[in-house]
Amino acid sequence: MELYNHAPVPATVRSFAKINLGLRIGGRREDGFHDLLTVYQTIGLHDLIRIGASRGTGIEIRCKDERVPLDESNTCYRIVDKAMSTLNAKGRIVIEIVKRLPVQGGLGGASSNAVAAILGLERVLRKRLSASQRLKISAEVGSDLPLFLIAGTVLGVGRGEQVFPLEDLPATSCVIVTPEVGVSTPKAFAEWDRRIAGRGVAANAAGKLTAPRPSDRMVELGCELSARLSERYSGAPREVRRVRGRLENPLLEFVRAGIQNDFEQVVFPEYPELSEGKKALERAGASYASLSGSGSTLYGLFSSMKLARLAAEKLRKQGWAAQATGTVTRRRYWEAIFR
Repeated sequence: MELYNHAPVPATVRSFAKINLGLRIGGRREDGFHDLLTVYQTIGLHDLIRIGASRGTGIEIRCKDERVPLDESNTCYRIVDKAMSTLNAKGRIVIEIVKRLPVQGGLGGASSNAVAAILGLERVLRKRLSASQRLKISAEVGSDLPLFLIAGTVLGVGRGEQVFPLEDLPATSCVIVTPEVGVSTPKAFAEWDRRIAGRGVAANAAGKLTAPRPSDRMVELGCELSARLSERYSGAPREVRRVRGRLENPLLEFVRAGIQNDFEQVVFPEYPELSEGKKALERAGASYASLSGSGSTLYGLFSSMKLARLAAEKLRKQGWAAQATGTVTRRRYWEAIFR
């Protein structure tokens, strides 16, 4: 595809963040990745991606945040390069990343940036990839990318790249805490493997016939998710909590079922301030608090935006970087993604 004589109109795309509602780590696969089971949920915090095209060749990344790579390692660069090849498109592509989300924060910022870039590229070039092409390219670039092609409440399995839309849970207020700590996901996985291996040695020393298997925890969370979701949407009789005479928000009820993030077991001992951040959220009134992904971002869920804002203000006075926001449903995500 050749660009027209006149310059295409640049596109600006909101690049929304995500949190993980529970995360189970399974065994290491032959490809070196780990099996994962999680529920992704998009939230209102976002970066901005501006993308333009002109005559010429090449891809240029611009960003004022020094932590963001500007070369071929950038996810935006990689996904646009693949998309241009698939579309058989030619031209010079300039991608400006306006960072508002933390880098290495567990909110999926780099992955969301890439998906925003490919959506913006389609708009600029006035040519669309098929849904299957988008998903394929996204999964090749990174495990978290495909969820941002669905958004809302999303089940993630495999290494996280196999995504299935769940019926959206209602919009819920939350507080995001972003400690000044960068957690390396590969190192967190390595520490998880070391601990699992240590548990296996301990189990054998105790005379047990088999060591605990990471897949057992996957099955456990799978059962929890299936039970909660089937109750939520089947209309089957169940106990319903009431808060001040009102039905409780189903998302708060959902996570209170005991769903945990396995990364907390390896990240909290290494970074005690993250454990303290979770406790601070709980003390500030969060109905549920957790690490998002491998961190370092933490989030707390609240029953109202008023309570979330009060909690964020309280946490900021204590020295935490805290923001009040809310979860974003699938419909709202696609309504708001293009400015």
